[in-house]
Amino acid sequence: MKHSSIRLFFCIVSMHDLELEQLDVKTIFLHGELDKEIYMDQPEGFIVPGKEKIVCKLKKSLHGLKQSPRLWYKRFDSFMIAHGFKRSAYDSCVYIKFVDGSTIYLLLYVDDMLIAAKGKKEITTKAQLSSEFEMKDLGAAKKILGMEITRDRNSGLLFLSQQSYIKKVLHHFSMHDAKLVSTPIAPHFTLSSFHCPSNDEEFEYMSRVPYSSVVGSFMYAMVCSKPDLSFAMSLVSRYMANPGQEHWKAVQWIFRYLRGTSNACLKFGRTGEGLAGYVDSDFSSSDLEKRRSLTSYVFMVGGCAVSWRATLQPVVARSTTEA
Repeated sequence: MKHSSIRLFFCIVSMHDLELEQLDVKTIFLHGELDKEIYMDQPEGFIVPGKEKIVCKLKKSLHGLKQSPRLWYKRFDSFMIAHGFKRSAYDSCVYIKFVDGSTIYLLLYVDDMLIAAKGKKEITTKAQLSSEFEMKDLGAAKKILGMEITRDRNSGLLFLSQQSYIKKVLHHFSMHDAKLVSTPIAPHFTLSSFHCPSNDEEFEYMSRVPYSSVVGSFMYAMVCSKPDLSFAMSLVSRYMANPGQEHWKAVQWIFRYLRGTSNACLKFGRTGEGLAGYVDSDFSSSDLEKRRSLTSYVFMVGGCAVSWRATLQPVVARSTTEA
């Protein structure tokens, strides 16, 4: 499931004041129906004496099979279609059902489900799912994929944040006491491959720096709920293979920014605003070597960002018009 689908889903929930509940499927990969014959060795501790060379024929999918995730999805998809849901043409993990003039939405991410409908009595899908799969009813949705969900239904607002995740990252990399800054990246960081290590001393220093782990942690925050990190992440992620000390200083700057903005969140509400998109690009100023231009965009629904990106263009633009 796309993260933009999750955010658009929350826009719909807040705009129409829908009930929002969450389910968790237990042992999902045991639900798949095998579509070919698969055999396995007898498991350790359950070997039949005198028949040690005999193998077992699997009747159901198991954890560890490469096809288990696909088999689980195929069975779940068949179940949803059989119960009147339609699969979205734009995201195969989004299902919609129309019942007596109202709409039921269901989002699936591996074993996590979000269900939304106008009233609790309309979410009968929970009972149907529980009768088919072993489920855990988590009630009102509070957290999904490390993102915290907070609702103020009186004001018609829904907030999506990663405060706990960001604080965990700050503590893990010992940056929880870092000095605060107000921007994701500073203009004096003109990064390029010229800042990559050029001698044994620099290579030795950077070998002790968790550059890739930190950038990966930042990337998840950016993908989920931090569009303000898009340009900074586009910059520092270019040097994952061979980062230098100047690149690491830029990453530390992002740490300092995150410490001061860990409680910032996406706010979804009941507004009359529709879809709005903003796109811009520079002209070969952010890539100092290949002179590729950077394109950035953000799309908003109801005044809240649902999709964003900052990425280098694949070819070199020869003018501002081309860029």
